[in-house]
Amino acid sequence: MSQIPSKTEILDWIAAHPGESSKRDIARAFGIRGGDRIDLKRVLKELEDEGHLEKRRRSYRDPDRLPPVSVLQILAPNRDGDLFAKPLEWHGEGAEPRILFVARKQEPALAEGDRILARLQEVRGEDHQYEARLIRKIGVNPKRMLGIFRTGAEGGRIVPIDKGADLEWMVGRDATHGAKDGELVEAEQIGPRARMGLPRARVVDRLGDPSAPKAVSLIAIHQHGIPDEFPDDVIAEADRAKPAGLGAREDLRHLPLVTIDPADARDRDDSVLAMPDDDPKNPGGHVLWVAIADVAHYVRPGGALDREARERGNSTYFPDRVVPMLPDRLSGDLCSLHEGVPRACIAVRMVIDAHGTKLSHRFTRGLMASAAALTYAQLQAAQDGQPDERTAELLDDVIRPLYAAYGALTRAREARQPLDLDLPERRIELSEDGHVTSVRFRDRLEAHRLIEEFMVLANVAAAEELTRLRRPLIFRVHEEPSPEKLDALREVAAASGFTLAKGQVLQTRHLNNLLDQAMGTEFSELINLSTLRSMTQAYYTPEHFGHFGLALRSYAHFTSPIRRYADLIVHRALITAHGWGKDGLSPQEIEELEATAQHISETERRSMEAERDTTDRYLAAYLSERVGNEFAGRVSGIARFGVFVKLDETGADGLIPIRELGQEYFHHDREAQTLMGADTGLTIGIGQRVTVRLSEAVPVTGGLVLELLSIEDKAMRPGPRKTRGKIPKRNLGRSKARADKAKRKVMRKR
Repeated sequence: MSQIPSKTEILDWIAAHPGESSKRDIARAFGIRGGDRIDLKRVLKELEDEGHLEKRRRSYRDPDRLPPVSVLQILAPNRDGDLFAKPLEWHGEGAEPRILFVARKQEPALAEGDRILARLQEVRGEDHQYEARLIRKIGVNPKRMLGIFRTGAEGGRIVPIDKGADLEWMVGRDATHGAKDGELVEAEQIGPRARMGLPRARVVDRLGDPSAPKAVSLIAIHQHGIPDEFPDDVIAEADRAKPAGLGAREDLRHLPLVTIDPADARDRDDSVLAMPDDDPKNPGGHVLWVAIADVAHYVRPGGALDREARERGNSTYFPDRVVPMLPDRLSGDLCSLHEGVPRACIAVRMVIDAHGTKLSHRFTRGLMASAAALTYAQLQAAQDGQPDERTAELLDDVIRPLYAAYGALTRAREARQPLDLDLPERRIELSEDGHVTSVRFRDRLEAHRLIEEFMVLANVAAAEELTRLRRPLIFRVHEEPSPEKLDALREVAAASGFTLAKGQVLQTRHLNNLLDQAMGTEFSELINLSTLRSMTQAYYTPEHFGHFGLALRSYAHFTSPIRRYADLIVHRALITAHGWGKDGLSPQEIEELEATAQHISETERRSMEAERDTTDRYLAAYLSERVGNEFAGRVSGIARFGVFVKLDETGADGLIPIRELGQEYFHHDREAQTLMGADTGLTIGIGQRVTVRLSEAVPVTGGLVLELLSIEDKAMRPGPRKTRGKIPKRNLGRSKARADKAKRKVMRKR
């Protein structure tokens, strides 16, 4: 007969083997077989009833875990000089975990009693359970700046690069961090501002050459005026925030909601769940839950946090950093739906039929605890038959029901026919020192589409709910393309051998028909890109105009309040509409809705421009080592001064100046979007295949200058360009005939 381990032995083993905590694993570890498994099951049940363990499907886990971002208090150093910290927000019933603070170079010294916001990492086999690394000290918000370091007799000084900032900072010899003259550095203020003389600072990060890749995003942040430093009163208000309790909220902690995010995500503001609908009147139907972080509980109207969030409008994402809308105390901690941690949320329960049509919805303000924090790749691998230890236990109860509901939503999407663009997204991968190591296109998994469909349905439900209750809100609006842009799209389609219907009310299905024609051909990317360019830009407004691209009558952003102010407004409108508290939409906010909508539409465009500029600079830096190389690409734009080409390998856009096009003079036809040679009638238009040589790459501006070598496999004649000439009529006719012949050839092939 096997010896049944004690409760302490079982708890110690589970703590040391968190990935192997099923009853079978525990029995195997202690050599328990046969009928003795009944006694083991009894002991595990007692531990569960006593609150020492919680059962999640077929495994047992310690419920007492800290979130990855936590507030800690520094304890006195031990006899070895090590600093440990205690968690100030411990939800568990057992003993507090032991946390070792790991200091890094150039970080400020910490003393007993200091409160810090820290990032935690679980460790095994040590005398402590977590290691903590400093994010910042609570109650301390040193001013930071970006500038060029200049050496001096007493250390150096920093010349800021911000527009309008002409005040230099002094740096002592012991605070230079080894910075060299001319380097771009990030520094923070030391001590209070003196009445006389320049402020003093210490260098916290060396970014090297101002034109180097690591400096790219910081320069874009400052050039576009994106606020990247939180004022003291904002940080103070965030630091005073406490976790929300249950109170009058609906308890949703029994629901196995899961978060699904990219592998490098640090904030998790949405969670999902699906299950079959047991209502006999809805055969094949599904119940969907979407629970979103309750940011409105912490960011109250009129407060410092609210003013700063509105000013920023949204978070801005770069390859090497994020400029968040909210301080890390909220975005990475209290508002982030960490696994196993109670978190305030606003949730919607939706019922759909077998065809994906939404039959009903119900909103609630609740308290949830995420059952698992998964990545898109994890979710997809599990569905494809390759689950890992974490997803294996979720497969039957969570993952398969999610995909079943997604199948129904896909049928509804196909019937609705939203615009179905297929444009690969570039992913720039950086080394630790900020250099581009590769440029590749992101994988587009079915798991990504699953989450998108869940979020779209929740956003529709929010818009419909507030419209039904006649409450003011901010809609996400997308209007149909202008006639001029549609005509330009038809020109591109015709030049590629395709057709776009004319003379009828435009619907997304007409554009999808054009995209289907191009699918699988060499013109697929061109038609997708040209269709995207014909679209108007989506924006925010209190007016109800619908969303053309999604083919929806009502649409509002509800699912990302950590990173978008528009979603916070919608949350507050729901709070007011349902009487959930005093932190809803205020009368002053209602009066200013139009101005707020216009402002956050502008901040969104500002972020998009900064992100695009940064991507262009990184690509230019990546390609700067390949100047002189040849690349294949496609003409993506025509201008009076030259031809724009999108390179196949990286998706980077470069310019062929018109002076580099060859010996003859080229005439620009704006309506047809072509350049035509004065002597040969050679026509260069959007979509043509070209081979180019990279002649210049400028990381500071992100510019790529190209030299045209061949077009549609026909070599270009080098030499100086001729003076202006007239296009011979015979060439015009010949060019048109050649174009018609090419079009007929494409049609025969199809």
